[in-house]
Amino acid sequence: MNKIKISELFYSIQGEGRYMGVPSVFLRTFGCNFKCSGFGMPKGESSVERHIVAETAESFKSYKSLPLVSTGCDSYASWDPRFKHLSPYYDIDTIANNIVNILPHGRWKDEHLVITGGEPLLGWQREYPELLSHEHMRGLQEITFETNGTQLLYPELVSFLNEWKKHRYLHCLTFSVSPKLSISGERWEEAICPDVVKQYYETGYTYLKFVIATKEDAEEAEQAVNEYRKRGFNGPVYLMPCGGVPELYNLNNRKVAELAMQKGWRYSDRLQVPLFKNEWGT
Repeated sequence: MNKIKISELFYSIQGEGRYMGVPSVFLRTFGCNFKCSGFGMPKGESSVERHIVAETAESFKSYKSLPLVSTGCDSYASWDPRFKHLSPYYDIDTIANNIVNILPHGRWKDEHLVITGGEPLLGWQREYPELLSHEHMRGLQEITFETNGTQLLYPELVSFLNEWKKHRYLHCLTFSVSPKLSISGERWEEAICPDVVKQYYETGYTYLKFVIATKEDAEEAEQAVNEYRKRGFNGPVYLMPCGGVPELYNLNNRKVAELAMQKGWRYSDRLQVPLFKNEWGT
């Protein structure tokens, strides 16, 4: 039986994007191709907060014990190898059993499954068909992949998802794509991959969700959207405020909402920040 390295598995409400407020099971896989050390930092600088935490990485025994960071990637432990001891490998039976155990009714009803990371399409695509075919997943009606939009789907996964969709409603499969702009510290050439997003768009309901803090970030997002549109993507676009902790989030959420209105795009909140202070497992 296949195994997946799992950072977190928890039940909460979706805090971002199209399905804000929807009760969801979050399956956070380990590993990512980006570091996103630029979030919350002056242009060109990188956060060192996770490095400070990593100095005593072995002293942490669970995700709940990890401190939050105000700059850089707020889910740093889901990909930084210094924290890999917190993310065990689980076989498919164990994952499926753990999922139904955290569902409020012990079975799927109106909840979504959100597969997130890290980058969930980086290393575990071959394992998803087995998981989604498990008997405990039969009642599942909606899946969202939260992805940075850089990883092509394997043909085997595309075939499985196309079959999975046949007996469900129109938008049962969603790709929530969060491309990384320069605010993240990642390079445009590696982060903006229109052909990848076009493949998602042809496979399921797909939207773009850009994390921004300034008008300049919004202008860069518009450049990226134009590139995606040229390749045939025609889905919605969201702007979401930078800020993994309330202090930073509260500084720019209204400004980002106003920028979204100016562009004629949608605004995405980050409900996990005001509701739960963005704690691990929320």
